[in-house]
Amino acid sequence: MTQTTETQIPRKLTNQLLHLAQLSPDYEICGLVGSKNGVPSTCYPIANIAEQPQQRFLLDAKQQIAAMSDMRNQGEELFAIYHSHPKAPAHPSIYDLEAAAYPDALYLIISLNTKGVLEMRGFKISQQRAQEVVLTLLEE
Repeated sequence: MTQTTETQIPRKLTNQLLHLAQLSPDYEICGLVGSKNGVPSTCYPIANIAEQPQQRFLLDAKQQIAAMSDMRNQGEELFAIYHSHPKAPAHPSIYDLEAAAYPDALYLIISLNTKGVLEMRGFKISQQRAQEVVLTLLEE
């Protein structure tokens, strides 16, 4: 499996993800991102059903299945799984590493930890190891 070290994310999608994180400053948000021809295009917000949503995320299984079905119907593939860290840096937690089940997907982490500045970073996670993927904004 070749590792991508850089990927482009459309500015509109980036802004949408950052906005969703800002709407929930105390709880982790989460969801999926679908892509067409390798270009991320659609955000699928999914309810966080974790017991401690301030520190963890767990995708609602029914909503995840529905989102995956919508993606297929739109001709999209799973590009990324995103979630926010309200009070932690944009880096995978031990829990994130242990829970990562899609080695081909990009894991996007949005941090609200930095006062006034949102940070989003991407990682490929496989066998509880994270490799950062540089995100660049794609102007539309």
